[in-house]
Order: sequence, then structure tokens, then C-alpha cells
Amino acid sequence: MEMQWLDCHHSELSAQQLYTVLALRNHVFIVEQNCPYQDVDGQDLRAENRHVMGFLDGKLLAYARVLTPSLDSAPVMIGRVIVSEEARGLKLGYRLMEKALESCDTHWPQRTIYLSAQAHLEGFYGRLGFKAVGDVYMEDNIPHIGMQKA
Repeated sequence: MEMQWLDCHHSELSAQQLYTVLALRNHVFIVEQNCPYQDVDGQDLRAENRHVMGFLDGKLLAYARVLTPSLDSAPVMIGRVIVSEEARGLKLGYRLMEKALESCDTHWPQRTIYLSAQAHLEGFYGRLGFKAVGDVYMEDNIPHIGMQKA
């Protein structure tokens, strides 16, 4: 079985795909991590934002959102990085991030890439070329650290 990867501009998402993405994000970030916060933040359907999705047998197992730089000097931002609970341990996180980085390079070449990582994943993102910027901070009661890749 092979993963099917999609890198979609928000205008290319079907209602079903958007629903599936929001359901996975809700399950992982709000229910599983016991962290009530506003996931639907107005960013999903803005500007040139991208949605990177990995499906196996039609089931969404991996997802990341790529946000358009807000200014000419601003970085591209990767966020909402998820591997579904049932697919953890299959090394999909690396494949997902490779696809998200490809999306950044395709749509915003030569731009710095930024993400807000859960602090315990600093090593994971470090192996992908990201470096910590700043100190650990609390976001939704979870330690995070800013990381960027030039």
C-alpha cells in the first residue's frame, strides 16, 4: 500500500477533504491532547495557504498546513503538523515534513521557514534542518519553541 500525497491550495479542497482535515485536527489537538483551543482560526482559507495531506486507502493519516508569508520579509510558516494516532510509529512524520518543505520550496522558494514546535519535538525538527530560535514558551499549556530553517 502506498501513501497518496496531496498539496492543495485551499480553493482546491473539496468540502469532504476540509471536513476530514478539521476532524483530524480536532481529534488530535483538542481531544487527544486535552487542550481546548480555537483550531478553526480563519487561516485555512486565506491567501495562498496550502494543505499537505497524506492518505492511505482513502483515510487521512498525515496533515500539515503551510501559511503564506504575511510580509515580503516574513517566513513561510508550517503548522498543524499531525500524524493520526493509528499511524504513529510508521515514520510518516518525516515524510509529511518532507512534503511540507517541498511545498514551501515550490511556492515560496528561497524563503526562511518557521514553525512553532512542541518542545519535546525539537530533536525531530532539528534532524530536518530546523534550529531553535528563542526560548521555550507556553502555548495552550504545552511547552513550545520557535524553530526556523533558512
